[in-house]
Amino acid sequence: MAARPERSARFRYGDVAVDEAAGVVQCHYLLDDQAFVETVLLGPGRTWTAAAHEAARLVHLLAGVSYFKAGAPRVIDLGNNVLRPGEEQFLRAFYIHGLGEFSYTNGISLDALEFTGGHEPDAREPGARGGASLDTSRVLIPFGGGIDSLVTVDSLARQFDDISLFIANRANDRFQAIERSAAATSLPVLRAEREIDKRILNPGSPDSYFNGHVPITGILSAIAVLVAILDGRGMVVMSNEWSASRGNIIFDGRPINHQFSKSEAFETSFRSVLAAAFGPELEYFSFLRPFSELWVAERFSRLPQFHAVVHSCNRAFSLDAEKRLETWCGRCDKCCFIDLILAPFMERVQLDTLFHGNEPLSDPSLLPSFRDLLGIGEGTKPFECVGDVDECRTALTLASEREDRSGNLLIQRLLADLGDSSLAAREDAGRLLSVLGPHHIPDAIAGAALV
Repeated sequence: MAARPERSARFRYGDVAVDEAAGVVQCHYLLDDQAFVETVLLGPGRTWTAAAHEAARLVHLLAGVSYFKAGAPRVIDLGNNVLRPGEEQFLRAFYIHGLGEFSYTNGISLDALEFTGGHEPDAREPGARGGASLDTSRVLIPFGGGIDSLVTVDSLARQFDDISLFIANRANDRFQAIERSAAATSLPVLRAEREIDKRILNPGSPDSYFNGHVPITGILSAIAVLVAILDGRGMVVMSNEWSASRGNIIFDGRPINHQFSKSEAFETSFRSVLAAAFGPELEYFSFLRPFSELWVAERFSRLPQFHAVVHSCNRAFSLDAEKRLETWCGRCDKCCFIDLILAPFMERVQLDTLFHGNEPLSDPSLLPSFRDLLGIGEGTKPFECVGDVDECRTALTLASEREDRSGNLLIQRLLADLGDSSLAAREDAGRLLSVLGPHHIPDAIAGAALV
């Protein structure tokens, strides 16, 4: 059994350095006496306004979580960095809730996390909004190649003439699963390459650092904002749905949510940070926020042009290129969820083709995985980007009513396991296919989600 790492004493933010000519941002951090540098490559030929430098500062603040995690100290020193009013509270939530899963799996409490350092901006400095010239009719959509982002693309393409996708990857290492899906949209792509310090990815020994999930969507959101500002785009549109706000488990009295940085709570607080920095010239919101994954799946079923290219299996996104799968694995929790949520709306043969002959619902050995998704198994809701128990139960009952699923033994077994709950799940379909909660979609474009 590997030795448990010792918690570090202090995590300190160094400076953020911008090479405007090369389009490179370097974020410096110190974990006790170990220095780390994260590099974001954006490319030359950009105009670096005060707003762009402000966005780089936010990237620096959020990206630090990946290096803090390695030692999980009790003190975060913001050093000599600018911290605007309200940002310490925002960062505290980002660390504590964004690292909730990490805290749970490693048995580390972050409740007593102490922030020190940082200072308010000099009133004599030019405002971050200066020279931004952002146009809210020009849209940037962070794109992951799954059903969510494809539904967002299709909906917004009906309203906007100037849309670009945003894709982030490691330097010279693109994910083909995302590239194929992006190519099918025929939209231009703006890119950023993120180089994580190699000492985090390859520590000297397996017990050198703590490991676990980080709120990656929050980091990528900050980079997307920077890319949008550099290109004069005033609207960054995410594809995070209602169920991303629903946690996996309750631990120590607090919900643990694998998808915290996709949640409505994160979206709302990040919007406040962005509003203070950039004002109304920049919009950041999720187009799918008020809708369930069931609603998204129904919309995606109407987009046959994307059925052959969509990809959400996490085994296509391994950092080790040699371990990546070119097709859906058909066995992981994400594959099981996507199959289940699409099953009410797409023909069985279509889904068998999508999964390249490995459709999860045709594999009885995956019964335990589906039981966990339905909340009737021995495990908890998987720590993956999957929907809520209610959505999964309703999807199962709707799928069971299709003629092409009438002989599916796995579905029949799961229905039997649900028992009387299946009736309530079926009756819940109307609610789950309607508007479910609050959102920040501007009124001028909200109608596209309801058509």
